[in-house]
Amino acid sequence: MEIFQEVLSSLSQPFTIIYMIFGVAAGMIVGALPGLTATMAIAVMLPFTFSMPADTALITLGGIYIGAIFGGCIAAILINTPGTPSSIATTFDGYPMTQQGKPDQALITAAVSSGIGGVIGGLALLFLTPLLAALALKFGPPEFFWIALLGLTMVATLSAGSLLKGLIGGTIGLLLSTVGLAPIGGSSRFTFGLSQLQAGFELIVMLIAFFCIPQVIKMIKNQTDAKEQVEPFQSQKGVIGYVFKQLFIRPFLILRSAVIGIIVGIIPGAGGNVASLLSYDATVRLSKDQSTFGKGDVRGVAASEGANNAEVGGSLVPLLALGIPGAPPAAVIIGALLMQGIQPGPNLFEENANLIYTFISAFILANVVMLILAIFGSKYIGRVINIPTYYLAPAIVFLTIIGSYAIRNNFMDVVTLIVFGLIGYILAERGFRPAPIVLGLILGPIAEEGLSQSILISEGTGSLLAMFFTRPITVLLMILCVLSLLSPYLGKLLKNQKQKEEKEEAG
Repeated sequence: MEIFQEVLSSLSQPFTIIYMIFGVAAGMIVGALPGLTATMAIAVMLPFTFSMPADTALITLGGIYIGAIFGGCIAAILINTPGTPSSIATTFDGYPMTQQGKPDQALITAAVSSGIGGVIGGLALLFLTPLLAALALKFGPPEFFWIALLGLTMVATLSAGSLLKGLIGGTIGLLLSTVGLAPIGGSSRFTFGLSQLQAGFELIVMLIAFFCIPQVIKMIKNQTDAKEQVEPFQSQKGVIGYVFKQLFIRPFLILRSAVIGIIVGIIPGAGGNVASLLSYDATVRLSKDQSTFGKGDVRGVAASEGANNAEVGGSLVPLLALGIPGAPPAAVIIGALLMQGIQPGPNLFEENANLIYTFISAFILANVVMLILAIFGSKYIGRVINIPTYYLAPAIVFLTIIGSYAIRNNFMDVVTLIVFGLIGYILAERGFRPAPIVLGLILGPIAEEGLSQSILISEGTGSLLAMFFTRPITVLLMILCVLSLLSPYLGKLLKNQKQKEEKEEAG
């Protein structure tokens, strides 16, 4: 009852609601701009939440996350270019509906599906996270070492096309995380005599460097490409009621999509694009009439958007319970928690229960806010797609530099931003994605601390190997690590086997 009163008190504050609405609206605008991602939106705004109370900061960033994932469908529907990777599957039927003169129906279908899927994802976050956190309370230093390693292997495997490049990226992140003072012993490492590096690299600056600067450089590089313009259009009379009727006569469509999104979100590294594609595929396979898919079928739009917005809630489950983000935007939210002095993981519900339940409740409410804004504002937000790159890129660079400097009022952070931003761009051009690098930065200290503490404890028990390889949870985590590393090869094997069987049947 006391926690409920605290949550109600926090959510009744006018500024909290204002920041929530601002976060959702800002996320929708950024998500609608092709080339800008939800991760980038959160990373750019992260430094500006430093002076906010912890609950307001998290609610604002959560609103940006929710809004940006939906916003990606606006460009996908209007110009056949997904604003974010999560809306790739939305183009399959969303843009054909625009070509048929029904862009408003497609946008409202996406809005309703996203809102309902997001609320279901929020409920999963509310009920699943405490259960997983309660299990994780049994973790000791060896378990934390293996859970960090599991996070690294899963992200390296799933967030990049090449397993080798993913592992190299994770290793780069691990090496960068060792700069500064050692967590145990306090020895100085890789500082090259610079006192500014004794505290290590500022995590928020590194997040902005790897997620934002490469994207801006790509925008500038591609600005000469022809870009389709969004023309104003009028909504048809009664379209909102028609969309609600079409969706509610198919209640299992959004529910199935949301469940797929939640499951994919909980798997670290999979992301909203995987969720939307899997949901779309399942909807096509389970439909009696498949002939209209890809030609402007509302079921395709609903399946994609219901899944990718439910995935947002799913991606936050392992973040809050274990300290492992389920998607790149969730990795940036870890930075927000750490910036507020809050360590995500099993003890979060013990030490900051009021804050977390406030955030989860606001997360559910933010999806309702997004639903309302999306229904009535999507066609207006779509016009931001017409903003020229030569206005947009300098504005983003300005915000990133100001935000990086404001964290510690340290010019070295600006230098770090520029240097690692350029390095991030060079790596991205060669197929290295930023997620494994950033996860190495975040999970590296957890793995190192778990390993160091395990070694210290084993000096009293006499067997480090027994501690690492005989405890039931560590054995389970080790098996999951191996399966994670082998999953790309197993997937290829199953795919090849399936193609072989299809050829034999065709023959």
